[in-house]
Amino acid sequence: MIDVRRLRLLRDLARLGTIAAVAEAHTYTPSAVSQQLAALQREAGVALLERAGRRVTLTPTGEALVRHTEVVLAALEAADATLAAARGELSGTVRIGAYPSAVRTVLPRALVALARDHPALDLMVTELDPVAMPDALRDRRLDVALLHDYDIVPVEPDPALDSTPLLDETVFLALPAAMELGPEGDPMYSVRDAQWIVASQGTLCHSLALHACELAGFRPTVRHHADDFTAMLALVAAGQGVGLVPQLAVARPPAGVRLVRLTIRRRTRIAYRQGAGGHPAVAACVAALLAAGRDHLDDQAAGAMMGYAQFEDAS
Repeated sequence: MIDVRRLRLLRDLARLGTIAAVAEAHTYTPSAVSQQLAALQREAGVALLERAGRRVTLTPTGEALVRHTEVVLAALEAADATLAAARGELSGTVRIGAYPSAVRTVLPRALVALARDHPALDLMVTELDPVAMPDALRDRRLDVALLHDYDIVPVEPDPALDSTPLLDETVFLALPAAMELGPEGDPMYSVRDAQWIVASQGTLCHSLALHACELAGFRPTVRHHADDFTAMLALVAAGQGVGLVPQLAVARPPAGVRLVRLTIRRRTRIAYRQGAGGHPAVAACVAALLAAGRDHLDDQAAGAMMGYAQFEDAS
């Protein structure tokens, strides 16, 4: 019988690329990982790995086994979900990952509802950039995570994860109130000569800003980096440049900021490991997050009608 723990190591080698990276992810030594993979290869009775210079790569059979591994791991998650449902009461630790603007808005509502309805659940929140969350879910450092991408910067679905759509938001161009847009009709092109405030390199929001500018026909002149949208809006209000902000971040922008609605959309989904969707604790988190997402957007729409945030259309 093939050892599931060794299958995980093979799967992670396919994902991470090096034995050293697999060792770091599992807090093993590289030698221990190599020994476990060698034992897996003996169990399989066929070559799963081959040398490519200094690196170890998977053979076609090894790659096929990785695909089976995803199915096996999903089945184990589903089995655990069945047992948890049979035990009845929702209890235990649920580790939730979310990006910063969701932590400030949608997530607190969900946490209040979960604490009220399921007091035996021990909820732990970690703030992460969406880029880091799939790894955290696969490595079981998270059980539920709020991931997002943008329609112009889509992220390929992860085969190890399932997800439920949560939010579909407008993205706004934030600019100083005194800044005039040109007559071109495209607000992005109108600010081609402006200084830009963008997120740190390597984040999805950084990729969004650069790609949105490229689609408008220019490369942005980046003056400041800010990963927090509140900080970005404060810099915009101070006349330090322009930036892109999603709907969750603009309920009450500071005075001196104009918000121009773009056609770009940010899409958030609730992600969890394949097979885990039937786990009572995961299902309860998904239900609470869906309700919190609906309530927050309803409140934000009401706030906009009261003048908390003035949104301008691109036209």
